[in-house]
Amino acid sequence: MEKLKRFILCLAAFAVAAVVVMAPGIVEAKPVKIRIQSVIPSKADEVTMLKEFAKDVSDLTNGEVIIEVLPAGAVVGVKETLDAVDKGLIEGGFAWTHYWSGKHPAAMLFGSPVAGAGVGIDNIAFVSWFLYGGGKELYDQLWVEMGVNVKGFMLQPVGPEALGWFKEPIESMADFRKYRFRTPPGIPGQTYKDIGVASVAMGGGDILPALEKGVIDAAEWCCPKPDLVFGFYKVLKNYYLQGLHQVVVNADIYINGDVYRSLTPLQQKALEVAANASLMKSMAYRIYENGKALKDLTENKGVILRDTPADYFPQYMEAAKASLEKNAANNAFFKKVWDSQKAFADIAVPFWAGAQTSNAKLGMAYVNSKKKPAN
Repeated sequence: MEKLKRFILCLAAFAVAAVVVMAPGIVEAKPVKIRIQSVIPSKADEVTMLKEFAKDVSDLTNGEVIIEVLPAGAVVGVKETLDAVDKGLIEGGFAWTHYWSGKHPAAMLFGSPVAGAGVGIDNIAFVSWFLYGGGKELYDQLWVEMGVNVKGFMLQPVGPEALGWFKEPIESMADFRKYRFRTPPGIPGQTYKDIGVASVAMGGGDILPALEKGVIDAAEWCCPKPDLVFGFYKVLKNYYLQGLHQVVVNADIYINGDVYRSLTPLQQKALEVAANASLMKSMAYRIYENGKALKDLTENKGVILRDTPADYFPQYMEAAKASLEKNAANNAFFKKVWDSQKAFADIAVPFWAGAQTSNAKLGMAYVNSKKKPAN
């Protein structure tokens, strides 16, 4: 009997050894620290959500993968972030994909597809295209087209961004064209120029000083919460929520390809799962935070919420489509991505736009019911 016990114990030990040999990832998994440098200050909402993503990754890997979030400029300048990740100077970066449009024009179609890619894609429909309409595969190909050693994960869809802030009410595009207007760089800003608006591109931190000095007369940045933080209400009081230039905006992380490939399959899967969770969590966070900020702006800061002039929408949409068509004609990969978005839109947008109409009317019915009758 004693010999039988020893024999069974030997078999068990052999089986454990076999499992260890066959599954080296289980025992070879080592703690990994990934420094991710942001392009924005640490107090921004985007960084708050990035840190929540980092915690999810740590929890999913039992602390094996630790993500340290660094503020803008901690290691390299903002404009050098992607190159630094590519070269391995930092393990990761956090920005908006359209920041890298200078490396490839198709980056705009992932980070900020102007006017909903010209085919009616909003921020929620974009996530559908990204996860189930072929967008994720094209996103992976983007880094190859750029020639950078990077693995990207999309984390934070935002939108639609507000049209912006004005000194006086605007009732038509003729009124709009009277102002020097801060816009995003690239195609969204160029589209404003194409419809006759004096578009001026500048960084977020420069907007308020430029307004105070009269360098610009009107401006857009993002949404109620970031706009409140930047303090535009101190100079301008007329606020327009409905804009087309950045209906969809997406922030993401970039991890050095060698670092990513050094992770175990389980660690890589944890990054993917946490990133997909962040897509929903970020949208949910933004809705509430922007709601609180808009309430503060209109009730405590003297801001007047107004409706965007009707003639803005067709003019901006047509100019955006012309710009998209021009880029598609000049770049094969840009065309491939845009064709994918158009094919998705042909199927999804008729349904989603119709459903969203119900949602919008439901919401506005509630908003209107809260308004006090005029004396």
